[in-house]
Amino acid sequence: MVLMLEPLFRCNLACAGCGKVAYPEEILNRRLSVTECLSAAEECGAPIVVITGGEPLLHEDMPRIVAGFVRKKKSVYLCTNGLLLKTHVKDYTPSPYLTISVHLDGNRERHDALVCQQGVFDRAVEAIKLTCAKDFRVTINCTLYEGVTAEEAAEHFDFVMGLGVEGITVSPGFDYARAPQKEGFLRCANSKQLFRDIFKLGNRRKWKFNQSSLFLDFLAGNQTYQCTPWGNPTRNIFGWQKPCYLLVDEGYAPSFKALIEETTWEAYGRGRHPKCASCMVHSGFEPTAVNDTFAHPLKALRVFLGGPGTDGPTPKK
Repeated sequence: MVLMLEPLFRCNLACAGCGKVAYPEEILNRRLSVTECLSAAEECGAPIVVITGGEPLLHEDMPRIVAGFVRKKKSVYLCTNGLLLKTHVKDYTPSPYLTISVHLDGNRERHDALVCQQGVFDRAVEAIKLTCAKDFRVTINCTLYEGVTAEEAAEHFDFVMGLGVEGITVSPGFDYARAPQKEGFLRCANSKQLFRDIFKLGNRRKWKFNQSSLFLDFLAGNQTYQCTPWGNPTRNIFGWQKPCYLLVDEGYAPSFKALIEETTWEAYGRGRHPKCASCMVHSGFEPTAVNDTFAHPLKALRVFLGGPGTDGPTPKK
């Protein structure tokens, strides 16, 4: 469904929940070429490409990479922390196939604390306003961590929708192996209750989520899913990552075909692998929700019209 493309690990931030900048310099200096990036999308056949990193705008060939995907009519989400967007937006052309996805994980105080640098929130907001004014498609990528309240998240969603963005991609933070700080990641039970409380507050608000209705219902604990990691495969400077971009120590495959055929998929997922126990991230569960939407369209329609369930038994762990 989606190619998760990481053409570099270099970043201009050192966020508490990431840790990729801790790689040695020789790794941080590596880049996927334009040809390697475009070939990866053709190799796996995904209609959507999410370009992440690291900070993609640090890649000197990023305008050529994006333009290549747009020419092939791939839907591209160019993810950025926003710090370089004001300078580099001139290198891109608005297109229905291009979406600028800016990371904004909460209000000013929370976001700047998560990225471990003051002033990032304000600079990102300024870049979002500028990019929207230039008629680009813009979305917000928001990861929620332990300590955020439903009221705080609701106020944040109100704020970002007021900036003129098309929608929000939301996900609970996952216990990323290389993250220098691990105490902020949500656990399943807390995550489900948090999303129930958020969606209850959002009943009369004009939020638009850039996700399927059944995935949002899953976040609220109303759908029981196993992840589909091959739905959003990851290609980075090391190869095709097994089994997904969140598990960094499971090895790499030299090709997409080898990834599919040689990865022991049944070894991963809830109840199968200890690292997967608390994961509810969209990269694995959104493909499952999309498959469920096609299999049960009436159920998906009911959730779409009525919103995620916020009442009933407390979500299970």
